[in-house]
Amino acid sequence: MPEVKPALDKLDRSILQMLLRNANMAYTDIARELKVSGGTIHVRMKKMEEAGIVQGSRLIVDPGRLGFDVLAYLGIFLEKGSAYHKALEEMKKIPEIIELHYTTGMYNMFVKILCRDTRHLREVLNDKIQVIDGVERTETFISLESGIDREITLEV
Repeated sequence: MPEVKPALDKLDRSILQMLLRNANMAYTDIARELKVSGGTIHVRMKKMEEAGIVQGSRLIVDPGRLGFDVLAYLGIFLEKGSAYHKALEEMKKIPEIIELHYTTGMYNMFVKILCRDTRHLREVLNDKIQVIDGVERTETFISLESGIDREITLEV
């Protein structure tokens, strides 16, 4: 049975758009700008959380200022597709992996990884990732610069 997508009206979309621009914005400020009550904003946000549209909030830090200067992407080839779940469980234990996707195309998995430097990256690759049962080989891409990093925008 296909997943039912909750209907969002213009007010819901406006609330989301404002919070996507500034997640710290107080509900009272949103209410004032949208000319509705603070209670309305709370009710709408609760509805969107229960529907799974809004899933918490995040603190965004600059990894470079914390000493993590190498951002890399790994294309991971598995020996066979059925190795995915076991490999995933092992990769969840590696704190340098900050994002992982099971993909179609050339790679079975595509991973985003943060390391202090290239030596650290090599250690993570050799000692943590490439030793996982089912991992056949990896291909590494080091990011030189992030040109775009944004959340989805909603048309109101």
